[in-house]
Amino acid sequence: MQFQHVVELVGTAVDAVGVATIVVGTVVASVLAALGLAHRRADVYSDYRRRLGRSILLGLEFLVAGDIIRTVAVSPTYASVGVLALIVAIRTFLSFSLELEITGRWPWQKTVDVNAGARPAR
Repeated sequence: MQFQHVVELVGTAVDAVGVATIVVGTVVASVLAALGLAHRRADVYSDYRRRLGRSILLGLEFLVAGDIIRTVAVSPTYASVGVLALIVAIRTFLSFSLELEITGRWPWQKTVDVNAGARPAR
């Protein structure tokens, strides 16, 4: 078996893991949301969005990894690297947007500790 063929298979497998991650995450988030609705929980919508967003983010990471593996190892031409750069830029923008939607802050922002300025009780 040639190296390029093995790398192509690995890239395809990583892509499949990415798609499976999104699909399984969507199903799990939907089932948990349905159970939450059945129990009349108030925070079902925000939990559903957070779970769904996390599965999409993780799936996108796998899809980017699969694209990088195939492009760099199989066909490293200027055209394929340019297409890869565009795909990675779009997916990175989507990841940042989803992160902002899920957490309410950008990935590089630290969480604010509300007790940081508080004085200890005596």
